[in-house]
Amino acid sequence: MASDKQLVIGLFGFGVVGEGLYKVLQQTPSLNARIKKVCIKNPHKKRNAPEELFTTDRDVLLNDPEINVIVEVINESEPAFYIVSTALKSGKEVVSASKKMIAEHLPELLKLQTETGISFLYEASACASIPVIRNLEEYYDNDLLHGIRGIVNGSTNYILTKMFEEKLDFKQALLQAQQLGFAEADPTLDVDGWDAVNKWVILLLHAYGIVSHPNDVLFTGIQNIQGSDASVGREKNVEIRLVGQAKKLQNGKVAAFVLPQFVKHDDHLSFVKNEYNGAVVESSFSDKQFFYGKGAGSFPTASAVLSDISALRYDYKYEYKKLYYHQPNELTNDYYLKVYLSFDDWNYIPKDKFEWIEEWHAESDRKYLVGVIHASELKQNNWWRENGTSLILSPEPVIEDVEVRKLKKKSLELAGLNFN
Repeated sequence: MASDKQLVIGLFGFGVVGEGLYKVLQQTPSLNARIKKVCIKNPHKKRNAPEELFTTDRDVLLNDPEINVIVEVINESEPAFYIVSTALKSGKEVVSASKKMIAEHLPELLKLQTETGISFLYEASACASIPVIRNLEEYYDNDLLHGIRGIVNGSTNYILTKMFEEKLDFKQALLQAQQLGFAEADPTLDVDGWDAVNKWVILLLHAYGIVSHPNDVLFTGIQNIQGSDASVGREKNVEIRLVGQAKKLQNGKVAAFVLPQFVKHDDHLSFVKNEYNGAVVESSFSDKQFFYGKGAGSFPTASAVLSDISALRYDYKYEYKKLYYHQPNELTNDYYLKVYLSFDDWNYIPKDKFEWIEEWHAESDRKYLVGVIHASELKQNNWWRENGTSLILSPEPVIEDVEVRKLKKKSLELAGLNFN
């Protein structure tokens, strides 16, 4: 189909992103796209658009034969899946920003795309204005991609930046983020890491052809990070970020997790502050490449949606080459992580689960240790998320192919710990 294709859009959602898209489309007449109808939940809310544009009946959009593109930017996962799946089955192309819906329904969405042959694009679901999905999809070959690391949640990054640079405690930084609109009134999805892991599941598909679910990935958020953790970071000349990582191991499998991490000042991710997002992609011949941009807000997210709408003019669709044309990689939890752990009481810490401990500090009310632990211990248990325990990865956290068990007893003795 030619690039002069007329795009008639049915838009679901007119919040921050939906209204941003409406305004952006008004400023880009060359795109040859227009919004015919917008479906909303609350008809009584005042909106900056003509009243006749809106409806509360989703079928008005889904059953309109003139509408050939559905753009979905709502927050609720199951209604979003219904909208997307119904639209694809009806032959309408779809653009979505709903990372939770996509991450929880990857197998069904992949099957629908195969069965219908219809485009389903979702660049805005991962890093807002940063085109990381399309770059992973088109530019980086599976066999050559060593790893990807990223800060993919602007709310938590804003909070950590304020805790570190202005020495605010967690509650103060969260309140400031809420007042500025960078965090929701109920910040659980952001703060507990769910938003970031949803995005990471999507990136794993395009980086390595891995079809997974958020529950398959080791993750936590920043809910237990303490002011004392930031103080330790300053002493060690590192900063704290919530970082998603996927790393190809020597056995060809992929270690993937979303966890707080100490980052050095020469790390690209240390430059990603406040509500910004960033990603570092490492491959065999291009070394490291750094993507940086705003990760939240009306226009940054709307710009990614607009990019997908523009791509539909040329009938662009994801080919999922790494899933369908290469041998897909496999997730594994068979590796070790070097972690910093702070806590109030030794009794909450199963010390015998550590392979070795390099540092331990028990002279203050808030105690901490630095040690090595198997990733499966963290994936299968919750003690490290409970009782105010704070876990932060070291700057180079992944350890493979080490005879850790032989070193375990001696290392613990050197640390002066009696675990009997």
